Amino acid sequence: QVQVAESGGGTVQPGGSLRLSCAASGSDFRSGTMGWYRQATGTQREWLVSQTSGGATNYADYVKGRFTISRDSAKNTVYLQMNNLRPEDTAIYYCKIGRIRLGRPQTDYWGQGIQVTVSS
Repeated sequence: QVQVAESGGGTVQPGGSLRLSCAASGSDFRSGTMGWYRQATGTQREWLVSQTSGGATNYADYVKGRFTISRDSAKNTVYLQMNNLRPEDTAIYYCKIGRIRLGRPQTDYWGQGIQVTVSS
């Protein structure tokens, strides 16, 4: 059984920083593409960034230069470093971790979501 756990959310003042973590656990879990999304109240979930197992990374324009994704594949963990946070970054943040298994398409697993609030 695969479990995905997020941590690191909270409240920060504008201009501040937070680091989110997301770890997948389960027997014989090999991570593929990892990514982060967010959903603000009353809006649809939006994509922020993705990174393949080979390290290819893509960012949405609205976070490029402020957010940085990193990963520890050995621990099946992905991180999101968020700098220069703005009130409009307030949202529930979700991670997505892909599981690779030989001969099968990647299976994606979502974190439970974690609140990030940017407010003075």
